[in-house]
Parts: sequence; structure tokens; C-alpha cells
Amino acid sequence: MLNQPPIWFILIAFLCALGPLVFLHELGHYAVGRLFRVGADSFSIGFGPEIAGWTDKRGTRWKLGLLPLGGYVRFTGDADATSRPGAEPLSEERQAKSFHLKPVWQRFLIVLAGPAANFLIAILIFAGFFMTLGMPKSPPVVGKVVPGSVAAAIGIQAGDRITTIAGRSIGTFEDIYRTVSLRPDQQVVIIIVRGGTLRAVETRLGSEEIKDNYGQAARKGLLGITPASRVFERPPLIQVLPLAAQYTFTITRWMVDGLGQVITGQRSVKELGGTLKMAQIAGQQAALGPFEFFQLVALFSINLGFINLLPVPMLDGGHLVFYAVEAVRRRPVSERAQEWAFRGGLALIFALLMFTTFNDLGSFGVWARLGQLIG
Repeated sequence: MLNQPPIWFILIAFLCALGPLVFLHELGHYAVGRLFRVGADSFSIGFGPEIAGWTDKRGTRWKLGLLPLGGYVRFTGDADATSRPGAEPLSEERQAKSFHLKPVWQRFLIVLAGPAANFLIAILIFAGFFMTLGMPKSPPVVGKVVPGSVAAAIGIQAGDRITTIAGRSIGTFEDIYRTVSLRPDQQVVIIIVRGGTLRAVETRLGSEEIKDNYGQAARKGLLGITPASRVFERPPLIQVLPLAAQYTFTITRWMVDGLGQVITGQRSVKELGGTLKMAQIAGQQAALGPFEFFQLVALFSINLGFINLLPVPMLDGGHLVFYAVEAVRRRPVSERAQEWAFRGGLALIFALLMFTTFNDLGSFGVWARLGQLIG
């Protein structure tokens, strides 16, 4: 088991992983806003009091906030960092640059540009990996069946090709691993091909608690097979970006799958991690090497884009829902409805932050140690 990196290393690794992702996310909003001639009063990385900044010739204040847990672009006409319309009357010059006076389709694209930038970052990182190391593309063919495993019990044999698990199409052995890992102890249908004949088998997957190099425990599903071969292919240059985009989409789909399992109770809510857990993982991956760290950055970027697309007021996804409703109704959602939605969204985000922080501290053993002291 590896030793945990020091706190200072974890903090630096976390800021190096999250800081550029937040900056590029907000830069996506800013760049598309500039394209549509929307003014920006401030561009902030972090929240709270300003610790450093400068003002450009267009009047935009670029700054660093005390709390490095996100960022925002405050466009002309915004009341605050949540991009709600301000109540103060605007001059004619500022009206021409006001975000809220632009057509709804332009506002929609400006908001969408932030999450899109995060997905683009992940695509570019994976494209770099595929060009240098190759793309993991092991065929979904069974090489060996572990004796006494679930696979052995249901008659899977070496040479079988697995095409579907739990309704998920399987293209590579890596797909098998991801699909099974997310479903410990779940009842699933597995479709295999043997000698040109399809065979469907229903079974309950196994499970085990595993620990990584730093002793962190996680529960994953088990089937009990190994690949016939491990293959990394370097795709033709013209296919690199489309394949990287497909790979990013696949990972996003697994995130949706995992979140759905938490919501439906198939996975424990204790598995939800927050900022502290992200910081710890960033430090651990950075300690393992640059390859592992940049791979984590790509996953963080997908996660940031995905979370921001959730239809929660205050997040980008919540704004997109409002603009979609406005486009259909041909008039904005009432200010009162938006106000209540933003308050609810703020409460939800705050509650989620507190809950995930509680989980993070529990995973670090804080509550167990307190229990020992009290006991």
C-alpha cells in the first residue's frame, strides 16, 4: 500500500487539476458571449473576496476569488454571479451589450458553451493518449473463466464473445469491465455468442470490496472472466478525434448509469464524493505520474461538464431549461418563478455539498475516530 501524499501536494495537485478546467469552462461562456457581442463585467475563478485581479481595456475585471471551488462570468445586465437579470435600468450602450436582451437562442448557446468546453477538453486529452499510446480496444472475447466464479456457474467458456450485459451493448472487453463493475450483486441478462449462436443467460453478478494503492475501499461487481488478449490500437490520424469523442460519450454514459443507480437505490449514497475526495484523488493520481494525472483531469472535465448540464437552477442546465421554456412559450419565465427556482437550486446544491463533505470525512475515517473517542 502506498503512503498518502502530503497535504500540500494534494492541494497543489487539486488546484492544478480543477483550476484550468474551471477557467476553460468559463472561457467557453465568455468566448461565445463575445461572439454575440455580449459585454462581460467580470470573469472570476473562485468565489468570495478578490485576492488578485486586473481590468482589461473592455472593462472586464479578471480576478481570482478566495474560495477556489468554481467560477463565473458576470455578463452585462446580470444581477449577480448566477446570471439572473438585474433590476437596475441600463444605459443605451449597456443595453446593446446586455446578455438578457439577446435572442433566446444566443443565450442558450452562451450557457451551453461552458459544459461543451469541458467535454472538448476531455476529447483532446483522450485524442492525445490515442495518438501516443493507442486506444484500449481488447475484443470482448473470454480468454479464461475463473473457477468458482459467476461466469463458471452459468457456463461461460473461453472463446465466448459477450455482446450485451444488462441491456448495454458491448464493443470491447473494457466495456465488460465497466458495465459489470457498476453492478455489484445485481440481476442481469448476459448475451453471448458461441459458434455463431446467440445465448441469453440471466444471473446475479458477484461483488467484492477492493482497495486501491492508498487503501481506499470501493465495492464493484464481478463476473469472473479475463480477456483473451489486451490490445491497444493507434487509430489513423483522421479517426482520432471521432474515436476520442465516442470514448468521452461512453464515459459520460457510465456516469449517467452510476448516478441513476444511486437515485434508484441500487448503489449506496455513501459512494457520492465531494470536493475533499476529489482533492485526495487528484493528489494520489499526481503522485503516480503524469499519465495517471492527465487521465484524471479528463475524467474531472467530463464530470464538470456533466454536472453543469443537470437541470438544477443555478447550474447551466437549469438556465438551459428556462431558455427552452422561453423558446416554446415565446416569453420568459416569470421573475418570481425564477427567484423561487434559484432559491431551491441553491438549497439543493448546499445540501449536496454538505452531504458529500460528510461522506468524504467518513471515508477518511474521521467519524470512526470520533466514535472511538466518544466511546
